[in-house]
Amino acid sequence: MPEDFYNLDRLFQPNSVAIVGASSNPGSFGYIFTHFLMGHGFKGRIYPVNLTLGEVLGLKAYPNVTDIPESNLDYVICCVPAEGILTLLEDCKYKNVKLIHLFTARMSETGRDKETRLEYEILEKARNLGIRILGPNCMGIYNPKIGLSFNHNLPKEGGPVGGFFQSGGGAGEFVRYAALRGVRFSKVISYGNALDINETELLYYFAQDPETKIIAAYIEGVKDGRKFIQALSYATKKKPVIILKGGRGRAGVKLALSHTASLAGSLEVWRAMLKQHGATLVYNFQELIDQVVAFTFLPPVRGRKVVIAGGGGGKSVVSADVWEEEDFEVPDLSLKVREKLKEKVPQVWDWLRNPVDASILQNVPLSAMNLLLMISHEDKFDVLVANMTQDDPYPKDIWQETRARDLLDGVLAIKKEGKPVVCVIETGEIGLSDMESWRWSAIAEMRKHIVSEGVPVFPSPDRAARAVRRLVNYWVWKERKNEL
Repeated sequence: MPEDFYNLDRLFQPNSVAIVGASSNPGSFGYIFTHFLMGHGFKGRIYPVNLTLGEVLGLKAYPNVTDIPESNLDYVICCVPAEGILTLLEDCKYKNVKLIHLFTARMSETGRDKETRLEYEILEKARNLGIRILGPNCMGIYNPKIGLSFNHNLPKEGGPVGGFFQSGGGAGEFVRYAALRGVRFSKVISYGNALDINETELLYYFAQDPETKIIAAYIEGVKDGRKFIQALSYATKKKPVIILKGGRGRAGVKLALSHTASLAGSLEVWRAMLKQHGATLVYNFQELIDQVVAFTFLPPVRGRKVVIAGGGGGKSVVSADVWEEEDFEVPDLSLKVREKLKEKVPQVWDWLRNPVDASILQNVPLSAMNLLLMISHEDKFDVLVANMTQDDPYPKDIWQETRARDLLDGVLAIKKEGKPVVCVIETGEIGLSDMESWRWSAIAEMRKHIVSEGVPVFPSPDRAARAVRRLVNYWVWKERKNEL
């Protein structure tokens, strides 16, 4: 049976937070966590705890948790050294604390016997007191709906993606860079060493969470393989699960032990397990973000026929190669479409193929938008891929008002007809002299506009094709499961 969803849900939506070790030093995490809560607009009550300070960031500070004027304190963030945690737990029992986030690190991940023993003393005491522990060695909870955050300037709007990460830095990077591509989040949990709340419990939680439609995770190791497999089987039948597995090679395994004290397990075992249960395995944070983008913006796609438009001849050839290498078909345009092209643009009709080289349409009475609509109405395909680059050799007015606008209009017209559309905008490397170039600002504006219309944008054809292939694989797997 799944773990108790409602107990965890209450823990992840506190009305009051105490920061133990709060500080006026901007370089300390006691200051930083207080700043995150205030800057993100936390909707509950914030209590800085510091033995000597009377105020932190304009908030009244208290010398001890026991001095906080509240009988039921929901959530405590611990930023004090490990040797102070047992005393903190004892103090927390007087305030009926239910969850402590241990930001505190340098515990079992050090590999030292003393720190490992202390960790288990902490766990035993917390269990006796009925207190749950998140961490140690983690950044805690990002819940935009209530203004709870573990980093600065993260989105304040909620969304469909939930996640749990053994890396605090990875969790912050994931949220920040996925947000730039239009993704929004229900909750993201950084859980570190998983002394108490672990990956299995979190997977069950997000599987049951009605606000979460897509689950993303970075996992270095699991505490109980059998229970985790049961949770995985349960979750993937409900929604997509994307896992970045850390500690795949020998060096990674060693680092996982020193990072979060995790026993990593072999890649072959993970690959087989995730494939069997319909989860999506990715290999770096970029792929994790790409996959979340694909599942966020695209409907369930089960077919593999793609139409590719935009880019010059060489770009079109490479794009076709990439999509075919990811098991997609790039079929010729249908006879009906070719007959219409012959009628409308007799001077170039026999040059136009799939992929569609949009540069061929220069100085002919057929726009890229109308060509794409023609293909959409007459051809059966599963995904339209629109390619763009900032390196087109045109001045600003021509690029913005004709080339880019025409392709953008075509993409949005196809999207409005309910067809799955993927946009690839290649920008390459940026030099210092490029920072003030109109091309970069124009590309950024276009990307923002396309994303706002619900179309996923990828930075290269290979990353787009890989993400869409994995999306198709999941929906095909799920359809087969439902038929059994």
